[in-house]
Parts: sequence; structure tokens; C-alpha cells
Amino acid sequence: MSPEWLGWASSAVLLATLSRQVYSQWRQRSVAGVSSWLFIGQLTASTGFLIYSVLVANWVFVFTNAALLLTALIGQYIYRLNARRQGKTRQGE
Repeated sequence: MSPEWLGWASSAVLLATLSRQVYSQWRQRSVAGVSSWLFIGQLTASTGFLIYSVLVANWVFVFTNAALLLTALIGQYIYRLNARRQGKTRQGE
């Protein structure tokens, strides 16, 4: 049996976890307990890992990191939207 099944299963768990966090943040319309730096770090790491995954031709990680990059973009957008709704500024984080 190919070890790729473990990669795909792990990818599904990670994406479900992060997607749930972004969904909760959207539903609550709050930035409480969430830092903008979380998504900035995720964007940076996912971009680097995506490029690396393409270079080594690991398609499990290409998919996973592309999806993580999308999750980070959506999370950052929702964070900024919620922060604006709550009247927070970058200095107030």
C-alpha cells in the first residue's frame, strides 16, 4: 500500500481544522483570540512550501499547500473585515 494515503488523510485533517477555525471566525464576527500574524505567517509558510512542493514534484503537498494558502487568504480577509467592524486598528491588535 502506498504511503500517499497517509499524506492525503493528514491533509484532510489539517484543512478541516483550519477551515473550521476560519468558519468560526466568520460566524462570530470577532477577532477575539485570533492574531492577524497567524494568517500572515500561514501565508508566508504556505507560499514557501507550495513552491518547494512543486520543485520536488510532491503532488500531495502541492494540493495541501495550495489549499492552505487559500485558507490563509480567506482567514486574513475575514480577520480584517471583523477588525474593521469592531473598530480595531493595527496598533490596537
